[in-house]
Amino acid sequence: MTSHLMNTYGRLPFALSHGRGCRVWDTEGREYLDALAGIAVNTLGHAHPKLVPALQDQVSKLIHCSNYYQAPLQEALAAKLCELSGMSAAFFCNSGLEANEGALKIARKFGHDRGIHSPEIIVYDKAFHGRSIATLSATGNPKIQKGFEPLVEGFVRLPLNDIEKVREVGRTNKNVVAVFLETIQGEGGINPTRVDTLRELRAVCDENNWLLMLDEVQCGIGRTGKWFAHQWAGIVPDVMPLAKGLGSGVPIGAIVAGPRAKDVLGPGNHGTTFGGNPLAMRAGVETLRIMEEDGLMANAAAMGERIRAGITEGLRGESGFVEIRGQGLMIGVQLDRPCNELLGRAAKEAGLLISVTADSVIRLLPALILSPAEADEIVSRLVPLVKDFLSSKP
Repeated sequence: MTSHLMNTYGRLPFALSHGRGCRVWDTEGREYLDALAGIAVNTLGHAHPKLVPALQDQVSKLIHCSNYYQAPLQEALAAKLCELSGMSAAFFCNSGLEANEGALKIARKFGHDRGIHSPEIIVYDKAFHGRSIATLSATGNPKIQKGFEPLVEGFVRLPLNDIEKVREVGRTNKNVVAVFLETIQGEGGINPTRVDTLRELRAVCDENNWLLMLDEVQCGIGRTGKWFAHQWAGIVPDVMPLAKGLGSGVPIGAIVAGPRAKDVLGPGNHGTTFGGNPLAMRAGVETLRIMEEDGLMANAAAMGERIRAGITEGLRGESGFVEIRGQGLMIGVQLDRPCNELLGRAAKEAGLLISVTADSVIRLLPALILSPAEADEIVSRLVPLVKDFLSSKP
């Protein structure tokens, strides 16, 4: 059959039909254990019994209007995000890319408002912030930038967790207005920013009157065992882009801002047609409510530790296994060789949905509702597959 889709994805040869909890079925009836959750999107798994009726209720009332009018559900979700984060205001959009793009606009206008005509932003090696021209330029992956030059100027790229490089830039470059980074790099291979680095970045930004902008698109919304991954360091950023898990599958993005950044954008500076629509806002409100009611952050921390311990034990001493990284249910298994073929093999041979990122890192991002039995099942399905791969691909 001829496809009329643009050839932008290397798709596996099956289509998913439906899901329940942490399991999905394809159109041929085969069952899979979902250890990817739509790439950290399906926070509550599939067909959650509390979320489905809430979304059905909202669809029967109002899906979309526009931002010409007052928006009670936006107000409710913004208030909850500010309560959970200790920040001050939120803007709603449709995706992580849009949230990151908005963060970059905030940083630039923040600089212009201070009289800096060519604002620059510190970004990091191996970062991934999106595929628009600006977020692609902020991203630290030459492979996905290739073919889209010229990139947007105004970025200073540094190695992750090197605070002295940041201090040096602060001494020599008076155009810098912000530091922009993922609290845990996702596409870059599940690389955490160290707790001490986060604390020192907060101090450096305060000293220089810079914005600290933490991209929590993938690692936020309870995935690490706290609402936001930076909370393990006990700090509060100035700008925090969110998306993915906030809507449990309904497209949503958010920019949450603290006092230093909340008033940078005014009427006419930024906007969106679909962002903040009632369906997405209801999904966000209900997701956070259900997470609190069901204790899903504590579950994410416990299940993540269970999976990491099981994989570590199962691959201990295995030639080709380097290490396991991450926190909560954001897990990366680093191998010493490219392993992209494991994505297809896991689905076909083990009935397991995973991801491979940075060429040699197996990425696990299961739903936060994962049970102990399902955590053990991920380990029991993945470990033999990895052992067989390592033995056959020296």
